[in-house]
Amino acid sequence: MLEEFKKFALRGNVVDLAVGVIIGAAFGAIVTSLVSDVIMPVVGALSGGLDFSNYFIPLSKNVTATALADAKKQGAVLAWGNFLTLTINFIIIAFILFLIIRGMNKLIHKEKEAEKTPALSKQEQLLTEIRDLLKSR
Repeated sequence: MLEEFKKFALRGNVVDLAVGVIIGAAFGAIVTSLVSDVIMPVVGALSGGLDFSNYFIPLSKNVTATALADAKKQGAVLAWGNFLTLTINFIIIAFILFLIIRGMNKLIHKEKEAEKTPALSKQEQLLTEIRDLLKSR
């Protein structure tokens, strides 16, 4: 059973998946920082200093705080600003992954095209020319 597990764990697909998950988590942290530290402050500055991450709608009469973290301690809140930030995160991640996969597909397609059409030998070139001449008559 241990040997079977080793074969499973060390297969290329499992290792590739593990690497993908680790890189994806790191990439997610980078995008989260990009959105919260770069994009949202710019959006906030353009919209008159608004900080979307702190926007919420209190769902309980007990909520009197103006900061989201404090309001969550007091009761139920609808944190729509945080949702907006996370939605922007998702859109950025999805778009970047789309660009990466699109680029990889183009590279794979180019490689397959190169493999499909090998260079003709001199003999094949001559035969092709003869065929073309015979067709033209």
